[in-house]
Amino acid sequence: MKIACVPVALLLSALMMSSASHSHDQLPVLEGPSLGQKPPGLIPVLFAPGIVSTEEYLETEVVFLPDMREFSFTRSGGKYKEPTLFVMQYKNERWSRKSIPSTDTNKYAEKFNPSLSEMKSLKPFKDIPITGFTVSAKGTYYFYFIDFEKDGSGHMSYSRLIDGKYEEPQKMTKAINTGKYIAHPFIAPDESYLMWDAEKEGENTPDIYISFRKKDGSWGEAINMGDKINTAAYEQRPKVTPDGKYLFFWKGDVKHREDGSRSVEGSPYWVDAQIIETLRPK
Repeated sequence: MKIACVPVALLLSALMMSSASHSHDQLPVLEGPSLGQKPPGLIPVLFAPGIVSTEEYLETEVVFLPDMREFSFTRSGGKYKEPTLFVMQYKNERWSRKSIPSTDTNKYAEKFNPSLSEMKSLKPFKDIPITGFTVSAKGTYYFYFIDFEKDGSGHMSYSRLIDGKYEEPQKMTKAINTGKYIAHPFIAPDESYLMWDAEKEGENTPDIYISFRKKDGSWGEAINMGDKINTAAYEQRPKVTPDGKYLFFWKGDVKHREDGSRSVEGSPYWVDAQIIETLRPK
């Protein structure tokens, strides 16, 4: 069982915080797309067991760049005393771990998971306590706020780019804004669907939900993505790869020790993105 002595808030709310890269263990020969892993079907499986997903450490979400030739994740636990950024690169027909100077770690982390700084520099967003965001191909921001110090309450909003300027943010309807810890949205590039995670009434851990846009432009009711994805553990941070083929998400759990402290275990999973179409209303 994988247990990592890392604060829960750090890994369940800000999984991509990174520190300087450590030396890398030797890898096997990895050729072909997605580290040469067998593509998953409609049942989620661990991503790259023993290479990305391990029993010894805690790994976070996997994020690919648009050309699918680089992806990142972070690792904690054991010799990784702080969350450590790993970047895998496909070059010369093989995958390898990219060596990142400690001075460039933040730059690479930003490359895969842009910070709020650019968004917060824009007039409509300057005074909003935004926790995180996703952006569509045409530049629409979908973003959220969570009150961690109170009770996990919060909501999701959006703002469209109109004539080169962002409109005043619009709060989304209860089709999306239901439950607590509404977080980690992923908007389809064409804005045809939205995924996120949340704790609905009666739940103690977050599940992943999806809403499809209707013909009239409104959002359909939230659909739980089902027991193939959601379990009694934490399921968070859904993301479809830039080529549209796979849905990645993070699954983990919180463990309580005898001394009262808590730790987190978890790994990235992937599944064929066609699972989304099985949920689309007919």
